[in-house]
Amino acid sequence: MSASLPQKSSFSEWGERARRLYENDYAERYRRVDDEIRRGPLVTRFGTWLGTVCDSFPHDIAALDLGCGTGRYFWALRQARELVGVDVSPAMLEQARAPVDAGAIVVGNLTLLEGDFLTVTLDPSHFDLVYSIGVVGEHVPFDQLLARRVYQWLRDGGRFAFTAVHRSSFSIPRTMKRRAAEHLVQTLPSVSGPLRRRLLGGGLYVDEQYIGDVLSDAGFAMESLERHESDVHLHCLCVARKVARG
Repeated sequence: MSASLPQKSSFSEWGERARRLYENDYAERYRRVDDEIRRGPLVTRFGTWLGTVCDSFPHDIAALDLGCGTGRYFWALRQARELVGVDVSPAMLEQARAPVDAGAIVVGNLTLLEGDFLTVTLDPSHFDLVYSIGVVGEHVPFDQLLARRVYQWLRDGGRFAFTAVHRSSFSIPRTMKRRAAEHLVQTLPSVSGPLRRRLLGGGLYVDEQYIGDVLSDAGFAMESLERHESDVHLHCLCVARKVARG
């Protein structure tokens, strides 16, 4: 397993925000937490899910981790001949040079790329799997722009696997306005469109309908979509497959 740092990309508004947050002290504290929760229920659940997605391929894969952080989930990959981990924070990538649970990692070649996956340039049709855990639809909007970028990076039949925070998550402040909007969305379909968009926060939260619409528009076919409630959020776990355009 090797690691390198190619040239950095420019940064979006979201990338700049994360870059300022995840500096050295923060990255060190984050890594300590990652080591502590490695065998906790949330990391175990997400890692098992990611490993199952890898097993769905009948061949070795090239994988891309969007927002890889300290390498929290590198250990979960199976039959990966190549892994590229992208993150905006050089401090987090420095931690990822010795990834979480490094002894369990079976990746063939690992490349760490300092960059913003909303702006970075990557080879088209190169990856079999693009995944993101705890980043998309939480710290970075899940929207058509992102979905179309992922579509370009995937080979035909490749998969996009990601987690996102559901708009009904208990972790989102339950203001009176939000409660009223959720009630109207459920009871008055005629006004649900604008209200749902506000509840979704521009893609910082998701629901099943929104995920399906975004992925379909980008050219994906849904393979699985499930909810998981942890002690942190109500999550959506999604796997979608790239459909070749006719």
